[in-house]
Amino acid sequence: MDRSDGSATFEGADASGRTGSPGVTGTLSDAEDPADADAGASTDLPSDADRARLARLRRLSHVLDSAVAIPGTNVRIGLDPIVGLLPVVGDAPTTAASAYVVAEAAALGAPRTTLVRMCLNLLVDAVVGSIPLVGDAFDAVWRANDRNVRLLQARIDDPGGERRDRRAVIALGVAVFGLVLAVGTAAVVAIWWLFGLAGVV
Repeated sequence: MDRSDGSATFEGADASGRTGSPGVTGTLSDAEDPADADAGASTDLPSDADRARLARLRRLSHVLDSAVAIPGTNVRIGLDPIVGLLPVVGDAPTTAASAYVVAEAAALGAPRTTLVRMCLNLLVDAVVGSIPLVGDAFDAVWRANDRNVRLLQARIDDPGGERRDRRAVIALGVAVFGLVLAVGTAAVVAIWWLFGLAGVV
């Protein structure tokens, strides 16, 4: 009996007419597709190390800006306005901590426009914060570090939001220019007034 037909069917084709090894009805690329899809999807998710860094930044911003609730109010403050009350050196440690938040955001891949917006948030805080008493009250409301960490999280969740950052950068840039001009003018007027009291002018 001629067995060539049967062996040809076994070795060369399956019931659907596709050629390949016995028992294999798909292709290698078909078998690899789910794994490839999983690998592609996972690249968009933060790694465990990135999530740990974000959690660390959230804790730091909380300590700096909103760790303590003022009794009888909904206002929360952190170490930033409190330490800022210390003469001369009060702003140094909190400024370093704020710079660390921006540096970590850059390391996590935040867009350049977002980083500029974060720096402008800190600049607004620094300019207004230079005004005695008023600056410390502004720190409690502005919370630049909380703003920056929320902004970083928003860009990780929605990278397309960088367009909003561009508009915010323009608005903050104009605001900073106005604030610097106003603070500088106020300082000159105050100095001139003091000189007048002293009889110098």
